[in-house]
Amino acid sequence: MRAAIFALAALLSLTPAVAAAPAAPGFKVRLLDGREVDSRDLIGKKILVLRFQASYCKPCARESAALARVADRYRERGVDVLAIHVQDTAVDVRKFIRANKVTYPVALDPRLVIGNRYGFKGTPYTVVIDRQGEIVSRVHGVSAVSRLPRVLDEILKREPPPA
Repeated sequence: MRAAIFALAALLSLTPAVAAAPAAPGFKVRLLDGREVDSRDLIGKKILVLRFQASYCKPCARESAALARVADRYRERGVDVLAIHVQDTAVDVRKFIRANKVTYPVALDPRLVIGNRYGFKGTPYTVVIDRQGEIVSRVHGVSAVSRLPRVLDEILKREPPPA
């Protein structure tokens, strides 16, 4: 009996563990235009790019036009981009939107309630959630926007938009 247990233990130790992507925490947020977004409504339907940024973040301002281009390019392929302004005020965010001609949806997270649940450590911070509701990419700092097309194309190869 002990020999069988040791053999089973040895066999299990040789089997590679498959690490699943972490499940994205659910959240509800009101956009600055008044609409409400519930992340649970997107699971199975959309790929979600969360961009944690702030009006006082210079790299966020520099990358906002590129983020808008990514949002426009992938919208028809089932990708939603949502900017969540952290530790910010509505007045400052509205100035940011006007100054940078932001075209993607924007919400506020002044107390980092959502940001902390996603591992926020500073702006900019970008998280990509696939249609199964799993976090498949986290990028801290600048250049996330330039990496997004590669990440999104890879996800779209695996899981084309639902019919």
